[in-house]
Amino acid sequence: MAHHHHQHATSSVSLFLAEFFSFSLILAAALLPIASANTDPSDVQALQVMYNSLNSPSMLTGWKVGGGDPCGESWKGITCEGSAIVSIELSGLGLNGTLGYLLSNLMSLRKLDLSDNKIHDAIPYQLPPNLTSLNLARNNLTGNLPYSISIMASLNYLNLSNNLLSQSIGDIFANLTNLANLDLSFNNFTGDLPPSCVSLSKLSSLFLQKNQLTGSLIVLVGLPLETLNVANNNFSGSIPHELNSVQNFIYDGNSFDNAPALPPSASTSPSPSGPRSSHHHSGSGSRNKTKDSDNENSDGSKSFSAGAIVGISLGSVLVAVFVLLALVFCFRKLKGKEKGARTSSGSLPPGITNVTPQMQEQRVKSAAVTNLKPRPPAENVTVERVPVKSGSVKQMKSPITSTSYTIASLQSATNSFSQEFIIGEGSLGRVYKADFPNGKTMAIKKIDNSALSLQEEDNFLEAVSNMSRLRHPNIVTLAGYSAEHGQRLLVYEYIGNGNLHDMLHFAEDSSKDLSWNARVRIALGTARALEYLHEVCLPSVVHRNFKSANILLDEELNPHLSDSGLAALTPNTERQVSTQMVGSFGYSAPEFALSGLYTVKSDVYSFGVVMLELLTGRKPLDSSRVRSEQSLVRWATPQLHDIDALAKMVDPTLNGMYPAKSLSRFADIIALCVQPEPEFRPPMSEVVQALVRLVQRASVVKRRPSEEYGFGHKTPDHEGIDMSF
Repeated sequence: MAHHHHQHATSSVSLFLAEFFSFSLILAAALLPIASANTDPSDVQALQVMYNSLNSPSMLTGWKVGGGDPCGESWKGITCEGSAIVSIELSGLGLNGTLGYLLSNLMSLRKLDLSDNKIHDAIPYQLPPNLTSLNLARNNLTGNLPYSISIMASLNYLNLSNNLLSQSIGDIFANLTNLANLDLSFNNFTGDLPPSCVSLSKLSSLFLQKNQLTGSLIVLVGLPLETLNVANNNFSGSIPHELNSVQNFIYDGNSFDNAPALPPSASTSPSPSGPRSSHHHSGSGSRNKTKDSDNENSDGSKSFSAGAIVGISLGSVLVAVFVLLALVFCFRKLKGKEKGARTSSGSLPPGITNVTPQMQEQRVKSAAVTNLKPRPPAENVTVERVPVKSGSVKQMKSPITSTSYTIASLQSATNSFSQEFIIGEGSLGRVYKADFPNGKTMAIKKIDNSALSLQEEDNFLEAVSNMSRLRHPNIVTLAGYSAEHGQRLLVYEYIGNGNLHDMLHFAEDSSKDLSWNARVRIALGTARALEYLHEVCLPSVVHRNFKSANILLDEELNPHLSDSGLAALTPNTERQVSTQMVGSFGYSAPEFALSGLYTVKSDVYSFGVVMLELLTGRKPLDSSRVRSEQSLVRWATPQLHDIDALAKMVDPTLNGMYPAKSLSRFADIIALCVQPEPEFRPPMSEVVQALVRLVQRASVVKRRPSEEYGFGHKTPDHEGIDMSF
């Protein structure tokens, strides 16, 4: 950071000299027969993964998959300072592929520009943390904004326009106090603007046109905006009068109730020209910056000229329109004021945001604040009777919503933690069944002090606070905790039918065999639990210990995922211990085994392994089998697309009672999840959708092995299912 502050202090002359000097160095390095720079190995590794993910394109001259020295060999688009890569500029090269999963290795990278390519799939969850400029505009990126953007405190320029990004814009701006230019235009973002927009204290240009954003603009009041384009969204309420002082403000194509009425001819012209000219600006602005520099100083200074460019390009059209608007506005001002008073969304003071009743109910139900905030519901019902200060979210600093128990009460409920009450054992300690005087049965996890260092006390309460707010029908609810006398215990709801691992591998009683429909439902329920942890919770919760033994089943065989949020309690020094727990072997993704890296994509891999268990009835690792069949993933993966092999692989206890089509679709989903490259594995929301389609199609149960997938028989599980898929 000191380096960045130093840069802010330098004059533009010294910046120019520094750039000229670094350019001379690069030129000299390129001409030297022997490369003198030795690039930081973790930077090299990140570029190799990226090169591979982009399908090793020939236009990236100098790049290679194994070894190499980007700084010494002047790889295309790479700028270094010493042995560190500080800039990657690969705009407009037709690159086609994904961005890889190791970008967070690039610790010194300040500028990343991959605009105007054909890069697809999600923006990687982990990004280079110290960027000042990120430009991924005009690609085919899907999914939502990764939460890791929220920790990029040096970010000055962010352009993700003209992609296929969707879902709501997460509440990720609290730390981005250096952001001057933000362009999210021409995507499919939905939902309201997040409350943390109020923290963007240096924001001069904001482009949001052509999305499906809803709610009010009140969170933008007080920002130093010179250019604001919100055209063609679903914003509503009143335009806060403070925004009328923004030099370039385009807002047509919304449902504002105090927007000046325009005659047909005038109202049609700003709509296309507004977005197009500013869209052109966002493109050319980013390209100017590319030529300009990779430091935040000139990026910042560009924001002023950027505003000027837009002003000039809108030119005469806007002058005419604004004169007209001014006249109409004068006539409607009184009306607007009356309306503004009626709809409190327009008249709320700055810092107050509208909350739908569902959001309010959600907030009360799960007290979901800051650390784990489920995204607001999709329905756009704006009721302005319950204003909530956006500031209050921060001040409430993680209240614990679960009950505090005394050690004494837990001891008496478990007969002093006696042997016969033990129902399980995990990496952090034993789990006991507890019978309370009020007739309630709970499960208690008693954490070994050896598993956690004692100074983890605050960490424990913070983790309890976060876990207590996880609310999902397929996640075991944390009901309480105890932190007395240096002990740490967690009290969970009790799920009475054992776990999936035991049911698949140790069921003595054949009446307990799981039907095909039950297996698909278990996969879907646990997929929904992971989707909630990864994509609804902010920040994302990585489970880290996803395995069939952690999937508890109730009497109806509905799955309940246990140990969610516990990863936060495992200190890094102990991570080796927890992964050496024999039961976790076989579930770990290859990138974790190789480098200790673990992301949401590693959970997706583990989910694929559990699906394989459901399909085959086999354990992930089984030393009692012949050598070639000991590792389930290694044995099964090559056969997943072979119909005949699949029929032989399927769990024999099913007795052929499954629809062949359903089986092969199930296998297709597994193949996607257990791919060795994390970036190719689907996000859990896509897995959920695929399993939902499978359930909807599989309303037919195969009665005899010979019978082909037919029609006519609806099982009780799937009454009223939409068969249109």
